[in-house]
Amino acid sequence: MHDLKAIREEPDFYDRNWGRRKLPPQTDAILKLDEERRNAQTDLQKLQQERNEKSKEIGKIKAAKGDAQKIMDEVAALKDKMTALEEKEKQLAEQLNDMLARIPNILADDVPDGPDESANKEIRKVGEPPRKNNVKDHVDIGEGLGMMDFDAAAKVAGARFVVLNSTLARLERALAQLMLDTHTQEHGYTEVNAPLLVTSDVMYGTAQLPKFRDDQFETTDGRWLVPTSEVVLTNLVREDILNAADLPLRYTSFTPCFRKEAGAAGKDTRGMIRQHQFYKVELVSITHPDKSVEEHERMVGCAENILKKLGLAYRTVVLCSGDTGFGARKTYDIEVWLPGQNKYREISSCSNCWDFQARRMKARFRRGEKEIDFVHTLNGSGVAVGRALIAVMENYYDGEGGIVIPDALLPYMGGIKKIEARRKEAA
Repeated sequence: MHDLKAIREEPDFYDRNWGRRKLPPQTDAILKLDEERRNAQTDLQKLQQERNEKSKEIGKIKAAKGDAQKIMDEVAALKDKMTALEEKEKQLAEQLNDMLARIPNILADDVPDGPDESANKEIRKVGEPPRKNNVKDHVDIGEGLGMMDFDAAAKVAGARFVVLNSTLARLERALAQLMLDTHTQEHGYTEVNAPLLVTSDVMYGTAQLPKFRDDQFETTDGRWLVPTSEVVLTNLVREDILNAADLPLRYTSFTPCFRKEAGAAGKDTRGMIRQHQFYKVELVSITHPDKSVEEHERMVGCAENILKKLGLAYRTVVLCSGDTGFGARKTYDIEVWLPGQNKYREISSCSNCWDFQARRMKARFRRGEKEIDFVHTLNGSGVAVGRALIAVMENYYDGEGGIVIPDALLPYMGGIKKIEARRKEAA
């Protein structure tokens, strides 16, 4: 959501900034609706004042034992006009809020301009992609082990699901445990066991609604399956007024995530890259506005630390204007090297939303004794567990059908140092 007062004061700034996202000018339509709504409010106030004056006059006439029927009829007519104006003002306010809710966040000045991911700017590259002679992707590796079954998943849920079993399922769980332990014990995040069903207000608060309604799974009772636990963690402070001394608040959660992927038809149909259900460890920070830029860099470092512990090559990029998400002011993507695709693929996206979500949630803090302001919110994957599994499988494939367990995961694997086909494990 946007600051309407700021749009009134600097409409050209907002149109120029939204133009960086290739949007046409928006402020004329916004300000026209805003003016109509404000005029309706002014007219309503005038009628209220007139009614109050006539009501006083009625009292005087009655006190003098006179006939006040004519003025009483005028007051009744005013009430009808006020009711109509109240409805008009309500409709205009709803139209204005809906318009503002569908317009993306303002971009930071240092976000590079560009049409799509081809214009994203690499910030750093860590590690060297391994050179392998016998390269396989995660599907061939997992199915070869007998521990990854897309056909079984299709029988019970349809396309874009997978069944993992045996040691491969344990490896995915180990990855999540490593992430949670690292973020809580080393990075200062508080672990949260978050609900998987949320209300429409909560989805609206983090901007999944109304813009991305078609990407979400809605239940028959009007709730929504979470597309990410960011939705829950960020909304923990909705409608709150926090103390500045309590900021930042840092939360992490491991949950399944559910997405229709309505806008991704035909993309990444092979394997686990893009599914309707996947697992992710999420990071959320609620910060003082003066600290959100610093917190953004810190969050990226926390996510990168997971890949460093796993010994995976990756690169970090800042997204350009045409690739930055709807609710983000600035976003860093961390891309891990996948030998099976011979390229880097996103495994974490860390965004600073500034006060965009906070305005929708009415999440505020006390700057001083009297001043109240909106917090800034940030979110990021710390990291996507399914994609981390893919990266470990492909980068630690031994060329003979097995997967060597990275050292960082050994404490979570119960003595297993290498995943091999079931017949070998049984032996």
